[in-house]
Amino acid sequence: MGFGDTAKKIQTLADRAERTYQKINELRSEVEETQTTVLDTSERVQRLENEMAEQRAVLDAVAEEVGVDLESVSTEAHITDAEEIAASKEGEAEDAGNAGGARSESDADESADDGGK
Repeated sequence: MGFGDTAKKIQTLADRAERTYQKINELRSEVEETQTTVLDTSERVQRLENEMAEQRAVLDAVAEEVGVDLESVSTEAHITDAEEIAASKEGEAEDAGNAGGARSESDADESADDGGK
């Protein structure tokens, strides 16, 4: 093996090392950016949770003052949501069943009128 082949192999190795180093730096930057985003999101979520707790306290106080039972209102809302979701799923299931290539009654009638041709 000559010096030319060795130099070529060393250069190829150096090029690969440089590309790997660049990729590692890119990944490091992405990880740092992701960590920053996660921390920002965590802080934002915490602020929103605090605001919701404050709003809930105000709502509870107002409801008590007015004489509204929040638990029954909340239960009624959950029941309504569950019913709407169930109805939506039933509709999707019916649509999926009809889209399965089944012949409709009008198709069957037309086929019977044509003598089944």
